[in-house]
Amino acid sequence: MLGAAAALGQAPWGLWPVSVAAFALIVWRVATTTSARDGALSSLRAGIGYFALSMFWIIEPFLVEPEIYGWLAPFALTGIAVGGALFWAVPTWLALLPVRGAAMRGVAFAAAIVLSDWLRGWLFTGLPWALGGHIWIDSPVGQIAALAGSIGLSALTMLLALLPNLLRALDNNRMRGLLSGAALSLAVLAGAWAYGSARLSTPLPDTTRPQILRLVQPNAEQRLKWDPYWSGVFFQRLIDLSSGPTAEGGRPDVVIWPETAVNFLLEHAGTAPQDIKTAIEAPLLLGIQRVEGNRYFNSFAEFRRDGTIGQIYDKFHLVPFGEYTPWGDAMSRLGISAFAARYGNGYTPGDGAHVLRGLGAGLPPVQVLICYEAVFSRHLITQGAERPEWLLQITNDAWFGTQSGPWQHLAQARLRAIESGLPLIRVANTGVTAVIDARGTIKAQLDLGIEGRLDAALPASLASTPWSKLGDWPAVLLAALALLGAIVGSGLKRNPSAG
Repeated sequence: MLGAAAALGQAPWGLWPVSVAAFALIVWRVATTTSARDGALSSLRAGIGYFALSMFWIIEPFLVEPEIYGWLAPFALTGIAVGGALFWAVPTWLALLPVRGAAMRGVAFAAAIVLSDWLRGWLFTGLPWALGGHIWIDSPVGQIAALAGSIGLSALTMLLALLPNLLRALDNNRMRGLLSGAALSLAVLAGAWAYGSARLSTPLPDTTRPQILRLVQPNAEQRLKWDPYWSGVFFQRLIDLSSGPTAEGGRPDVVIWPETAVNFLLEHAGTAPQDIKTAIEAPLLLGIQRVEGNRYFNSFAEFRRDGTIGQIYDKFHLVPFGEYTPWGDAMSRLGISAFAARYGNGYTPGDGAHVLRGLGAGLPPVQVLICYEAVFSRHLITQGAERPEWLLQITNDAWFGTQSGPWQHLAQARLRAIESGLPLIRVANTGVTAVIDARGTIKAQLDLGIEGRLDAALPASLASTPWSKLGDWPAVLLAALALLGAIVGSGLKRNPSAG
């Protein structure tokens, strides 16, 4: 139950006070165990509740075609809950092995969870979803991500949960220590809140960019998306939503469609680029699948105003088992393929993150993120001559259902804007399509489950943030030092004559 309570700070609930209180109780439970094994088991139980609630949307892709994949849904939820919990339990066990005493065990556990959040972004291709720091996105505290990233926010969460337990364990008067620790936590929170409020109140630079972007949300249901009849309906819907003047009577400078917006391959587009040119009279940026030999790619492409194909970007961080299957060529011989990939047995990864220049009607340099790639802050190009001036995420969140998944995905996109100091334009198939400024504030949006369009100017960018220059390393280093301090402090306590 405590783990599930800790998850309530995640989108769409946003109950961060409940999360912090629940994490504090989890720290207390683990810190007061008498062995590393018991601490790991306590962490495992809490982790199962946390990840089961945070990520219950994982069943949604299996319910798109329930007659084929529905039986896998409970196994997927069980796997993600237990797998996530192991990312808590194993580091907890390793951290507690050399540590004794409630005070140092609490420190070791808190540090282990922060390091676990970081490792989840790397191991087994990474899944940095539902981090402890994600609970702050809808509060001013989320602005701390500009300094220390989402891992820094996780460290802040665990610090707030740790302090009451730490001072309680160190003070002979337990109640006095608990109250002192709670007061210190509130002071730290107030400082973070004040920093975030000040950053949000500072005016953004004026933008002189004249271009109007038209963001199109067709609301194509996933179960119908590839049906021969409905795919034609959705294509016409895209055309209709892309056509016509803006509210001011002008025309958009560029139109943007979501991930895998059309049912044909780029190489088999036929007259579609010319038809689109005639219908919408503007350059088009869209998600589309393409093929090279027997390899298929989930791609972003530019249809120029003259009806030719311009720049192309291939998604390189693919969803395991959704867009590709590990050892895919061998697995395909056994009839096992990635169920979300439309063609072949799965997609081939692209060459990696890079900046596109000269798109559309003279748009500023942009980094494109296709769906899942926006979950990974480590993929952002954030400094130097290659730094873009904005981020563009195209996505198809219809796979995630209508409950928590799309909202959590949106929250993580907002964190990418805060971390990088760059505005982010998000175009989603079924929602949420949004214009997000360089501080992660949503300036305009189309909600889930509606078809529509947004005409918007591109918000201004900010200078490179501290996180852009240093990344997650300061937060990771501090967590590692805290763990080392707990180990050393525990050793000194056992050997008071040492030194």
